[in-house]
Amino acid sequence: MKTSKFILVGLLVVLLGTMARGQSAESLSASSVDVLKTARVFPNPAVEYISLKFEQPLARQVTVQVHSIIGNLLEVEAEVVDDYEVRVKVKELPAGYYLLDVKLGGTSHNAFKFLKR
Repeated sequence: MKTSKFILVGLLVVLLGTMARGQSAESLSASSVDVLKTARVFPNPAVEYISLKFEQPLARQVTVQVHSIIGNLLEVEAEVVDDYEVRVKVKELPAGYYLLDVKLGGTSHNAFKFLKR
């Protein structure tokens, strides 16, 4: 019980400090999470490659993993095309549905479902 009170007080201090610097509470959660939500994955369905395109130059800062639909981590090659795009080679994967897990830093991530033909 004491631990949860300390965590709550700590979060409140961070929130108040952020608001005092002129940032809104929404900007705390919206910053990196929303950036990943606006990323585009194409083509879907994919045959050889799947591309992940960002609206901001994040390609060199993200980590990309491919998981089977039941959660198994699969080894795939990923290359940074430019500051806005990452290309993942899916040619060797069997046909089916997969999850493309994109992580930015240690805190925010998003998963995109795609079909490999």
